[in-house]
Amino acid sequence: MFITELPERRRVGSANIELLVKGQGRPIVFLHAGHGVDADDPLVELLSRGHKIYAASHPGFGGSDLPPGVTTIDDLAYFYLDLLEDLDLRGVTLVGVSFGAWLALEIATKGSDRIDRLVLIDSVGVKFSDRETRDIADIYGYTIEELPALFFKDVEKGLDAMGRLDFTNLDESSVLRFVRNRESLLLFGWSPTLYDPKLLQRLHRVKQPVLVLWGAEDKVVSVDYGRQLAAALPHARVEVVADTGHYGYLEQPKAFAEPIIQFLAQ
Repeated sequence: MFITELPERRRVGSANIELLVKGQGRPIVFLHAGHGVDADDPLVELLSRGHKIYAASHPGFGGSDLPPGVTTIDDLAYFYLDLLEDLDLRGVTLVGVSFGAWLALEIATKGSDRIDRLVLIDSVGVKFSDRETRDIADIYGYTIEELPALFFKDVEKGLDAMGRLDFTNLDESSVLRFVRNRESLLLFGWSPTLYDPKLLQRLHRVKQPVLVLWGAEDKVVSVDYGRQLAAALPHARVEVVADTGHYGYLEQPKAFAEPIIQFLAQ
């Protein structure tokens, strides 16, 4: 999982990107976390039953091009604004997970009448505390073997959901995709670690209704961080999902899909 090519290709500006289009109904743009996106993502599958999902591998991730000059989260946000125009999408809900939720916030602060709502799942991206206090775990300080315990409340369930990576049996293209995801997460999320120092002062620009969903046992960004994020947004509410970690949407996809579907029906 998360190392297979998405079914479509599309050129946006100078970038040739991978794109998954699935389902029918009002559009959702799904913004993946740092490990990438897969055509069989369980949350995407559940949401596609009543909505049309557009899920791309971000530039530099998976098999998507990384154009020259695309080096910051800001650049990725402008890329997605171009993608919304290129696909002529309106009434869009941005659903972002972790790094993807940070990206959703960056997109929304830049303003677009094409975006109606946001769903932020265990978001990173914002600095609330002083410079001496860490808000977000330094995921780059963990080995690959240590990351599952950081990302999941139920490690075994999480590993099953993601697919257990056995590099001794992976083909070269799958290893390349995995490495590109790691490399790009480092490019866009390093120094400072997984936040934009200016984003907090721009959150007032997010005018859309926002649903903030959080895993109760998140070890990367705490529930208190999620509540601070919701309080900093003009029109946001937070829901906490019990017995799940940072990637709780993989551990209990139905528990995350249900409040999203209810939110979109309002």
